[in-house]
Amino acid sequence: MIEFMDVYLKYPNGVEALKNININVEKGEFVFLMGSTGSGKSSLLKLIYRDLLPTSGVVYINNHDVTELPVERIPNLRRKIGVVFQDYKLLDYKNAYENIAYALEVTGTDPKNIPEKVKMVLEVVGLWEKKDRLPEQLSGGEKQLTAIARAIVHNPPVLLADEPTGNLDGDSAWNVIKILDYINSKGTTVMVATHDKSLPERLKKRVIILKDGKVASDEGASLWKS
Repeated sequence: MIEFMDVYLKYPNGVEALKNININVEKGEFVFLMGSTGSGKSSLLKLIYRDLLPTSGVVYINNHDVTELPVERIPNLRRKIGVVFQDYKLLDYKNAYENIAYALEVTGTDPKNIPEKVKMVLEVVGLWEKKDRLPEQLSGGEKQLTAIARAIVHNPPVLLADEPTGNLDGDSAWNVIKILDYINSKGTTVMVATHDKSLPERLKKRVIILKDGKVASDEGASLWKS
């Protein structure tokens, strides 16, 4: 599903963000990507949805080399990859329903299908009753759940989350992770970048640890078995 082969990433300022990355994530896996600030987590995720290109090496998504993808086909790739950010990236002037509907509108979804799709994902994240609230009327956890609903409304086979719990308290963070786990249980491949060690410990999923741009450790669920 997702494969990195000998990937290096060097920024124009000379910073080596990623060094010799070789990772294979199978379809339907849930993977935590861990490491301190500056370890390369966000850079790795950006390579998957083609926000960045590697300096060298290859990134495959579903056996397709995204590093060779023509620019005009990048929007189509991104419709197949849901992305959730730490700062939500919601439109302040649109309510929860409208934020999600907008993601469908800009990609040309038939208007008559939008209400059903939006309701479905809001029910998945437990926010249908708050569909009319603006972002400023939602808690941090509710904003993130709205962002997750928006990310999955196209039913993407891959969902990436970059520090999705970074701004949340413990209970809200765990609720977000449980929702991501539920989405994964329906067949979506999920990668979550986080610095919170408690989350993979509780969920007992595969953990890839980055340090100074390199894979320092790659352990499966067996890591958490007693």
